[in-house]
Parts: sequence; C-alpha cells; structure tokens
Amino acid sequence: MTKDEVLAIFRECGAMLEGHFILSSGLRSPVFLQKAKVFQYAHQTEKLCKALAERIKAEVPGVTKVVSPAIGGIIPGYETSRHLGVPALYTERVEGKFELRRGFEIEPGDKVIVVEDIVSTGLSIRECVEALRGIGANVVAAACLIDRSGGEADVGVPLVSLIEFKVPAYPADQLPPELAAIPAIKPGSRGIQGVK
Repeated sequence: MTKDEVLAIFRECGAMLEGHFILSSGLRSPVFLQKAKVFQYAHQTEKLCKALAERIKAEVPGVTKVVSPAIGGIIPGYETSRHLGVPALYTERVEGKFELRRGFEIEPGDKVIVVEDIVSTGLSIRECVEALRGIGANVVAAACLIDRSGGEADVGVPLVSLIEFKVPAYPADQLPPELAAIPAIKPGSRGIQGVK
C-alpha cells in the first residue's frame, strides 16, 4: 500500500485535520490524524492492517503474539493480528504504567510485536515494550500504521511502519507565527502534558 493510498483513506474518512493541535506528547502541530474516524469503518481498517501485516511478515517473520498499548492500539493490533494469524493482547495503564492484565499471558518462546496506531514520539510503544520486557517477554519489534516522526522516533526496538508521514511538531514555546495565531485544541486521548 502506498503513502498516497494510506493518506487517501484518512482523507476519505475525514481523519486528516488541519489547524492547531496539541498532541499527546504535548507538542503542537498543524496536522492531526484522527485515526478513530478511520477505525469506525471496518473495511478501511482491514485494508490498512492487512497491508501492515504483510509488511510485518516480510520484515519480522515468525511473530507469535501481537500486543498493543490501550486504548489507541487495540483496534489496529487486533486487526493486524487477525491477518498474521496470531493472538492479540493489550496492555493497560495502572497507576500510570502499562501492565498486561485480563489473564493475558506471554509464553517463554513467544516472539512479540507491539502494534500501535500512529507514532509521533514513540512514548506509548517504549512504555509498552518496557512493561513487556519487565515480565520477561521477547519483544522483537514494533509496528504502526503511520510513523509521523519520519523515522526519528526511538521506540526501543526496530519499528515497521506502513508509511512514514513527517508532520511538523513544535514545542509550545517555539511555534511558527502562523500556528501561534490559531487557537489550539487537544483532540487526542492521552491526558499527559509536556512529555517529549
């Protein structure tokens, strides 16, 4: 699947927003990818996740489990795991830290990949990888639909992305004048401010 095809799906679903947005990381951006608007359409989500699963098979063969950080990674993790033919698990925040709960288990021989929706700074994946390694999991890679860092985010393991889509992001005190002139809104889901 090409970059243009992926972005066309986001546009068709009304998921590519323009304005002044406060990202989960606390950074500011003129573009926000509202992936939840894509995930409401199963046929579009299937197209994206099937393509991501094919890329994972080619770059990280032998994955036996998919784990995603809740909440944003649950849908793409589940759908990608379906195309990989492996179980889908997810971590949840407990007192601010990710944990594997609900009876989910990682076996000693499992090759785990962490699947996320969109990567900006890589924080959620890094925290998920750390939690999984803390219980002895063999996390071999991570994957996402869109890497909006353009390959710059450090997720702690190799990252497989369906596409890279570099979007400018700025600290709040370093905004370009045209962005500073627009009121900021926070459309994301994570209530963490100022994390880089």
